[in-house]
Amino acid sequence: MNQLIFANNNQHKVDEVRAVIGDRFSIITLRAAAIDIDIPEPHDTLEANATEKSRTIYEMTRKNCFSEDTGLETIALNGEPGVKSARYAGEGRDFQANIDKLLAKLENEENRKARFRAVISLMLDGKEYQFEGICEGQIATDQKGLQGFGYDPVFIPDGSTKSFAEMTIAEKNQFNHRQKAMTKLINFLSDRT
Repeated sequence: MNQLIFANNNQHKVDEVRAVIGDRFSIITLRAAAIDIDIPEPHDTLEANATEKSRTIYEMTRKNCFSEDTGLETIALNGEPGVKSARYAGEGRDFQANIDKLLAKLENEENRKARFRAVISLMLDGKEYQFEGICEGQIATDQKGLQGFGYDPVFIPDGSTKSFAEMTIAEKNQFNHRQKAMTKLINFLSDRT
């Protein structure tokens, strides 16, 4: 059980997860497990997409694994981009185009409150468990910073004046939605070992 496949090939996410887990568990990426597939995310919720990814990998390998799906939810836009965060501006997963679209839609909005929400789906011995992490914040009017990925240049977490893209991984993990969900996952696994 100390070895888990992470159903993800996004190196930024892998780095964040490894920074949280440390040496408590061995994380294997899809690439390292010689799995070369792009798992679809066809569902309307983060929970269902996370389940789709973890179940797909578990059924292929019969090994314990976990997946994660994250969405940025803005108040003024009724939760957009939400489950479609990676493809907000189209199927190409163009982060800059996604940011441009978000900033354009929020241009005349006073309420810039938003939150990142991450859902982790763990498949452990054929049974699924889910863990959620939330980071409240707001959308900046301009992009700041060069670190991170996705919406990090425009997301400022509550309790900070920096965008995620201005932070190191260690700084970001003090606020990070993914870190919060991973901590729940680690605590769950630790109680079972």
